[in-house]
Amino acid sequence: MRIGLGGGAATIERIIEQAQEAEAAGFSTLWYPSAVLGDPLVPIAIAGRATSSIELGTAVVQTYTAHPLLTAARATSVAAAMSRPGFVLGIGPSHDRVVEGMYGLSYAHVGRHTEEYARVLVAALHGEDVHVDGSDFRVHAGAPAPPPFPVPVLLGALAPRMLRVAGEVADGTVTWMANRTALEEHIVPRVRAAAAAATRSAPRIVVGLPVAVHDDVREARDDAARQYGFYGELPNYGRILRLGGLEHAADACIVGDEDSVAAQLRALVDGGATDVWVAIFPVGADRKASRARTRALLEELVHED
Repeated sequence: MRIGLGGGAATIERIIEQAQEAEAAGFSTLWYPSAVLGDPLVPIAIAGRATSSIELGTAVVQTYTAHPLLTAARATSVAAAMSRPGFVLGIGPSHDRVVEGMYGLSYAHVGRHTEEYARVLVAALHGEDVHVDGSDFRVHAGAPAPPPFPVPVLLGALAPRMLRVAGEVADGTVTWMANRTALEEHIVPRVRAAAAAATRSAPRIVVGLPVAVHDDVREARDDAARQYGFYGELPNYGRILRLGGLEHAADACIVGDEDSVAAQLRALVDGGATDVWVAIFPVGADRKASRARTRALLEELVHED
């Protein structure tokens, strides 16, 4: 099973140690959110030089904060700095309360913005001439130098239009708060159909969820609600929770004893996930022991045939 972990730490030294530890344990990927050290591309470049095989990806870099040609140039620099394959660029438009409330930009046409952004970005990363005449981006640029190694692009996609773009333009999707029902009935069919219609290879579908191994499921759900409950208040995540038949974000979290958690993770793969991105969260009074128990199970599963 391809299992990745959430990446990120408060210091560069710990970023490096974390990546080396995850690589030694056999995890496929570390997924870095946009807030890591202010810019996840910098720690990824550094961690990539300190490791040899583990994949390092963003989940996700915000689109509204940088022009797609600049994002392509930065991604090319990261690939060059790593000096090896293994960088995956996950992008996403963030949320209205961030884009409008914090940045003062319009979020009115988020689907259109993201599609045009992805078309510019992917063309640039492929070293192609860029010609996009859209409503938000009108870009005409000669072919830039491509990255020294391929940089797949994954789209943080949950809505139908975004999922189409993830399969048609990008290399797949990286999700958050989508359970197996939402995966099977909403996400996988749309992404795969879009890729097939565009005669592209099978898309990558990375499913991210909080996970905790704990015997008391009710206690685990209560802790999950305190740590992740706010996601249900964001419209994008609220919709994907409802499509999965869930009311609260805590209900999407994977909790239970070792056998239960392992079964739930395998069910995601059976439902179409190519990768599972695990955000380990602590439960109960002994947070260190709680994390260690979850990590121990995950290390077993990454070596499962």
